[in-house]
Amino acid sequence: MRSLILLLTLMALGGCMKVSDLTDGALYQLSDAGFLDHSETRRASPWRLQPDSFIYIAQGHFVPPGNAYPRPNVVAEEAFDGFVEYFPMVRRARNPAGLEESLSQARAVGAHYLLYARFANADDRIGTAEDWEDQEGLDRLGVDHSVIQLMLIETNTRYLVDAARIRSRGGFLTFYDARPDDLLGPPLQDYARRLLGLSD
Repeated sequence: MRSLILLLTLMALGGCMKVSDLTDGALYQLSDAGFLDHSETRRASPWRLQPDSFIYIAQGHFVPPGNAYPRPNVVAEEAFDGFVEYFPMVRRARNPAGLEESLSQARAVGAHYLLYARFANADDRIGTAEDWEDQEGLDRLGVDHSVIQLMLIETNTRYLVDAARIRSRGGFLTFYDARPDDLLGPPLQDYARRLLGLSD
Protein backbone atom coordinates (compact mmCIF):
# COMPACT_ATOMS: atom_id res chain seq x y z
CA MET A 1 0.00 0.00 0.00
CA ARG A 2 2.79 2.40 0.95
CA SER A 3 4.65 1.77 -2.33
CA LEU A 4 1.43 2.37 -4.30
CA ILE A 5 0.94 5.76 -2.63
CA LEU A 6 4.58 6.66 -3.30
CA LEU A 7 4.23 5.63 -6.96
CA LEU A 8 1.05 7.69 -7.38
CA THR A 9 2.71 10.70 -5.74
CA LEU A 10 5.73 10.47 -8.07
CA MET A 11 3.48 10.15 -11.10
CA ALA A 12 1.45 13.17 -10.03
CA LEU A 13 4.57 15.25 -9.47
CA GLY A 14 6.07 14.08 -12.76
CA GLY A 15 2.92 15.09 -14.60
CA CYS A 16 3.13 18.66 -13.31
CA MET A 17 6.28 19.57 -15.24
CA LYS A 18 7.72 18.83 -18.63
CA VAL A 19 11.15 17.23 -18.87
CA SER A 20 12.54 20.39 -20.52
CA ASP A 21 11.30 22.46 -17.55
CA LEU A 22 12.99 20.07 -15.15
CA THR A 23 16.22 20.29 -17.17
CA ASP A 24 16.12 24.10 -17.26
CA GLY A 25 15.47 24.19 -13.52
CA ALA A 26 18.36 21.83 -12.80
CA LEU A 27 20.75 23.83 -15.01
CA TYR A 28 19.69 27.07 -13.31
CA GLN A 29 20.21 25.60 -9.84
CA LEU A 30 23.64 24.18 -10.77
CA SER A 31 24.79 27.50 -12.24
CA ASP A 32 23.40 29.47 -9.29
CA ALA A 33 25.24 27.14 -6.90
CA GLY A 34 28.51 27.76 -8.76
CA PHE A 35 28.96 24.40 -10.48
CA LEU A 36 28.25 25.75 -13.99
CA ASP A 37 28.84 29.14 -15.65
CA HIS A 38 26.47 31.84 -14.39
CA SER A 39 25.61 35.32 -15.63
CA GLU A 40 23.40 38.17 -14.46
CA THR A 41 22.07 40.82 -16.83
CA ARG A 42 20.82 44.18 -15.59
CA ARG A 43 18.99 46.34 -18.08
CA ALA A 44 18.07 50.01 -17.73
CA SER A 45 14.99 49.68 -19.93
CA PRO A 46 12.43 47.00 -20.84
CA TRP A 47 12.47 48.26 -24.46
CA ARG A 48 11.78 45.67 -27.15
CA LEU A 49 12.84 45.68 -30.78
CA GLN A 50 11.10 44.47 -33.92
CA PRO A 51 12.59 41.29 -35.43
CA ASP A 52 13.37 43.18 -38.66
CA SER A 53 15.48 45.81 -36.86
CA PHE A 54 18.87 46.38 -38.47
CA ILE A 55 21.53 46.32 -35.73
CA TYR A 56 25.18 47.28 -36.13
CA ILE A 57 27.47 45.86 -33.43
CA ALA A 58 30.73 47.53 -32.42
CA GLN A 59 33.16 47.38 -29.52
CA GLY A 60 35.21 50.12 -27.94
CA HIS A 61 39.00 50.21 -27.66
CA PHE A 62 38.93 49.78 -23.86
CA VAL A 63 41.04 46.85 -22.65
CA PRO A 64 39.81 45.34 -19.37
CA PRO A 65 42.16 45.67 -16.39
CA GLY A 66 43.97 42.58 -15.21
CA ASN A 67 45.95 39.93 -17.04
CA ALA A 68 43.22 38.41 -19.22
CA TYR A 69 44.34 39.89 -22.60
CA PRO A 70 41.16 39.11 -24.58
CA ARG A 71 41.03 39.37 -28.36
CA PRO A 72 40.55 43.02 -29.37
CA ASN A 73 37.06 42.59 -30.89
CA VAL A 74 35.85 39.55 -28.95
CA VAL A 75 32.68 41.12 -27.47
CA ALA A 76 31.48 42.31 -30.88
CA GLU A 77 32.21 38.90 -32.38
CA GLU A 78 30.35 37.02 -29.63
CA ALA A 79 27.45 39.48 -29.76
CA PHE A 80 27.16 39.02 -33.53
CA ASP A 81 27.09 35.23 -33.10
CA GLY A 82 24.34 35.57 -30.49
CA PHE A 83 22.25 38.15 -32.36
CA VAL A 84 22.35 36.66 -35.86
CA GLU A 85 20.00 33.85 -34.82
CA TYR A 86 17.29 36.32 -33.78
CA PHE A 87 17.89 39.38 -35.96
CA PRO A 88 18.39 38.60 -39.67
CA MET A 89 19.67 42.13 -40.34
CA VAL A 90 22.79 42.40 -38.20
CA ARG A 91 26.35 43.44 -39.02
CA ARG A 92 29.44 44.06 -36.93
CA ALA A 93 32.51 46.23 -37.09
CA ARG A 94 35.71 44.45 -38.07
CA ASN A 95 37.83 46.30 -35.52
CA PRO A 96 37.30 48.19 -32.24
CA ALA A 97 36.23 51.80 -32.70
CA GLY A 98 35.22 54.83 -30.68
CA LEU A 99 31.56 55.66 -30.13
CA GLU A 100 31.37 58.46 -32.71
CA GLU A 101 33.17 56.38 -35.33
CA SER A 102 30.85 53.43 -34.62
CA LEU A 103 27.77 55.64 -35.00
CA SER A 104 29.09 56.89 -38.34
CA GLN A 105 29.72 53.32 -39.50
CA ALA A 106 26.23 52.27 -38.41
CA ARG A 107 24.62 55.17 -40.29
CA ALA A 108 26.72 54.46 -43.37
CA VAL A 109 25.33 50.91 -43.67
CA GLY A 110 21.77 52.06 -42.90
CA ALA A 111 21.43 50.42 -39.48
CA HIS A 112 18.53 51.39 -37.23
CA TYR A 113 20.46 50.71 -34.01
CA LEU A 114 24.03 50.58 -32.79
CA LEU A 115 24.88 48.03 -30.11
CA TYR A 116 28.07 49.43 -28.59
CA ALA A 117 29.97 47.14 -26.22
CA ARG A 118 32.83 47.50 -23.77
CA PHE A 119 34.73 44.72 -22.01
CA ALA A 120 34.78 46.42 -18.62
CA ASN A 121 36.47 43.78 -16.47
CA ALA A 122 38.08 40.37 -16.89
CA ASP A 123 39.73 38.16 -14.29
CA ASP A 124 41.51 35.13 -15.75
CA ARG A 125 42.12 32.79 -12.80
CA ILE A 126 44.37 29.74 -12.67
CA GLY A 127 42.65 26.85 -14.44
CA THR A 128 45.51 24.75 -15.86
CA ALA A 129 49.06 23.71 -15.01
CA GLU A 130 50.35 26.30 -17.50
CA ASP A 131 48.36 29.02 -15.71
CA TRP A 132 49.89 27.89 -12.42
CA GLU A 133 53.41 28.17 -13.88
CA ASP A 134 52.62 31.72 -15.02
CA GLN A 135 50.91 33.02 -11.87
CA GLU A 136 51.92 30.68 -8.99
CA GLY A 137 49.57 32.09 -6.39
CA LEU A 138 47.04 30.19 -4.29
CA ASP A 139 44.87 33.31 -4.23
CA ARG A 140 44.66 33.12 -8.05
CA LEU A 141 43.04 29.66 -8.08
CA GLY A 142 39.36 29.65 -8.97
CA VAL A 143 36.81 30.55 -11.57
CA ASP A 144 37.03 33.35 -14.15
CA HIS A 145 34.94 36.52 -14.01
CA SER A 146 33.93 39.04 -16.64
CA VAL A 147 31.86 42.22 -16.89
CA ILE A 148 30.64 43.73 -20.14
CA GLN A 149 28.70 46.94 -20.67
CA LEU A 150 26.30 47.50 -23.56
CA MET A 151 24.59 50.57 -24.99
CA LEU A 152 21.82 50.26 -27.57
CA ILE A 153 21.56 53.56 -29.45
CA GLU A 154 19.13 54.65 -32.15
CA THR A 155 21.40 55.77 -34.97
CA ASN A 156 19.27 58.63 -36.38
CA THR A 157 18.39 60.33 -33.10
CA ARG A 158 21.32 59.15 -30.89
CA TYR A 159 18.66 58.15 -28.35
CA LEU A 160 19.93 55.67 -25.75
CA VAL A 161 17.31 52.93 -26.04
CA ASP A 162 18.85 50.60 -23.47
CA ALA A 163 21.94 50.16 -21.35
CA ALA A 164 22.92 46.82 -19.88
CA ARG A 165 25.59 45.36 -17.63
CA ILE A 166 26.35 41.64 -17.78
CA ARG A 167 28.35 40.05 -14.97
CA SER A 168 29.51 36.47 -15.56
CA ARG A 169 31.47 33.94 -13.56
CA GLY A 170 32.72 30.52 -14.45
CA GLY A 171 31.63 27.34 -12.75
CA PHE A 172 33.56 24.83 -10.68
CA LEU A 173 32.87 22.10 -13.25
CA THR A 174 33.79 24.25 -16.25
CA PHE A 175 36.82 26.25 -15.10
CA TYR A 176 39.52 23.98 -16.54
CA ASP A 177 41.33 25.68 -19.43
CA ALA A 178 38.69 28.42 -19.55
CA ARG A 179 39.11 32.15 -20.15
CA PRO A 180 36.84 35.13 -19.39
CA ASP A 181 36.14 35.35 -23.16
CA ASP A 182 34.42 31.95 -22.93
CA LEU A 183 31.74 33.41 -20.64
CA LEU A 184 30.45 36.00 -23.14
CA GLY A 185 28.45 34.01 -25.69
CA PRO A 186 25.42 32.68 -23.73
CA PRO A 187 24.51 35.94 -21.91
CA LEU A 188 24.80 37.96 -25.14
CA GLN A 189 22.49 35.50 -26.89
CA ASP A 190 20.11 35.80 -23.93
CA TYR A 191 20.25 39.61 -24.27
CA ALA A 192 19.19 39.29 -27.92
CA ARG A 193 16.24 37.13 -26.82
CA ARG A 194 15.28 39.71 -24.19
CA LEU A 195 15.29 42.48 -26.79
CA LEU A 196 12.68 40.46 -28.71
CA GLY A 197 10.69 39.73 -25.54
CA LEU A 198 11.38 35.99 -25.75
CA SER A 199 12.73 35.71 -22.18
CA ASP A 200 12.61 37.75 -18.99
